[in-house]
Amino acid sequence: MKTLHIACDHAGFSLKTHLTPYIESMGYTVVDHGTSGEESCDYPIFAHKLCHAVTLENGLGILICGTGIGMSMAANRHPHIRAALCTTELHARLSREHNNANVLCLGARMTGVELAKAIVAAFLCAAFAEGRHARRVSQLTPCENSEWLAS
Repeated sequence: MKTLHIACDHAGFSLKTHLTPYIESMGYTVVDHGTSGEESCDYPIFAHKLCHAVTLENGLGILICGTGIGMSMAANRHPHIRAALCTTELHARLSREHNNANVLCLGARMTGVELAKAIVAAFLCAAFAEGRHARRVSQLTPCENSEWLAS
């Protein structure tokens, strides 16, 4: 069975409760990294927990907050994480095919349940296309060596 990591803040909790059984019905074991209710909390804590697990397992994850923006910003601070805030099925499919995204970010206050399910399905069913995209994705590595700035 495949594993998918999921986490949210208080604003994303309701959507997470709708998505978890849907993802399980697609054959995934869902590992929930929190939060566990609608009491106000800090989204970066949950983004960091999920990103740590995704990196360790070279896996996939879904982060949910009110807009998806905060979670995507927190996630993309992690090396080896390519988080994509997706609002359509096409965004989700292309984030996997072209960018090898490993974390899907959703905005619970922006995206209804049925659209979120369709976005999740598109994300999970797509695969990295490799080819010319692999070269570009390799250039996303944190800029520890900044020789490209000089060119």
